[in-house]
Amino acid sequence: MFFLSKAQIITAVGAVGLALYVLDLVRRRRLSEEYSLLWVLTTVVIAVLGFSTPLLVGITHLLGIRYEGSTVFAFGLAFTMAMLLYLCIQLSRLVQEKDGLTREMAFLRLELEELRDSRDAVHPGGGDA
Repeated sequence: MFFLSKAQIITAVGAVGLALYVLDLVRRRRLSEEYSLLWVLTTVVIAVLGFSTPLLVGITHLLGIRYEGSTVFAFGLAFTMAMLLYLCIQLSRLVQEKDGLTREMAFLRLELEELRDSRDAVHPGGGDA
């Protein structure tokens, strides 16, 4: 007979809930597909670790960790650190792009002002009509 522990049931409900939430965010265009793949992969890993007790016990033993819960926590912490690093890289790239666009806009504004000044010098009064 196949018996699921409370922890496995909670893991299953959490994994399914997370997957559905991620898919809904993608559907409503609040989360890009790029990030959704990371979250769906994470959901699959959570489900596999939650349902495969021998696999979780094996990984725990292989890593030299005392408790299976600590292994799951360590994987969660590693995922969080990886996501933070990835998001910091993305943020740094966006800041660099913003700085470049700000400089370009400043040059364009200066050029526009110079064109207006030269037009006003040629046509005093600036009558557009």
